Amino acid sequence: MDRRKAVSALGAGALAFPLRLRAQAAAEGYRFSPVNQYGLQLTASYWNPIIEYAAAASGVKMQLKIGRTSADTTGYVLAQEVDFAFTNHLFSPDRERMGWKVLARRDAPPVHGQLVVPEASPIRTLAQLKDLEVAFPGPEAFVAYKVPYAHLLALGVPVKVVFGGNMDSALTQLVSGKVAAVGGNSQLIEGFARREGRAMRVLWSSEPYHDLALMSSPRVKPAEAEAVRRAFIGMATDPAGRRVLEQASKAVQIGNVTGFVSAGDHDYDSYRRFYATAPSTLR
Repeated sequence: MDRRKAVSALGAGALAFPLRLRAQAAAEGYRFSPVNQYGLQLTASYWNPIIEYAAAASGVKMQLKIGRTSADTTGYVLAQEVDFAFTNHLFSPDRERMGWKVLARRDAPPVHGQLVVPEASPIRTLAQLKDLEVAFPGPEAFVAYKVPYAHLLALGVPVKVVFGGNMDSALTQLVSGKVAAVGGNSQLIEGFARREGRAMRVLWSSEPYHDLALMSSPRVKPAEAEAVRRAFIGMATDPAGRRVLEQASKAVQIGNVTGFVSAGDHDYDSYRRFYATAPSTLR
């Protein structure tokens, strides 16, 4: 083979390589990354049946991809390794430029950022948390970390931040006595309290925020994103989908059976208002 032919063959091989990767990705399906709100096993137990249903109903192949912690999972999103996400980590000004689109949200009451202690704790005010260890799920958690920690900063109450990796892990540290308080998401705190039979005292609760958003990346074809959106919001009215939701809601003790409703960017304006005034370290 002469040099010209060799260069031509090399070029063809270089072009074929990314094409093979795209073909492989298409065969495997899109990767779906929901924020780790629970431990890995419970997160998988909740999401795998929902993703399997949505993939079958929409005709769009999807598979679960989660990291060890919520920050790891968000790292997949930021590295463009996934194309669907269930998250509220993409509404800061810098991340909105990535072009992800809101498709739906969970059909549940708004959630609140909270600071809580066990019911038996002697701590009754936020001021008493000064210089004590307070656990949060992770640095990416909007409602469970950024909102309550910003409030502590605004009050001038310094605390020693401990990251648990997810909400359940942070709460486990609380009930074991390793930390004095927890910053968390009201929905997840209530679910943990029901599952574990633990009573909590709420020291502070934030304004309401809509629950996490089902989002698609700009790489997803509009027709496929729309098919996935319809599959999610149709679950509650389809008998098979309803059964999946009942099992998933029971697994994590959400309370009422929770499906999904259509949503848009405007549903998350409260997040944008937070970022407009938040400390620079939390943006």
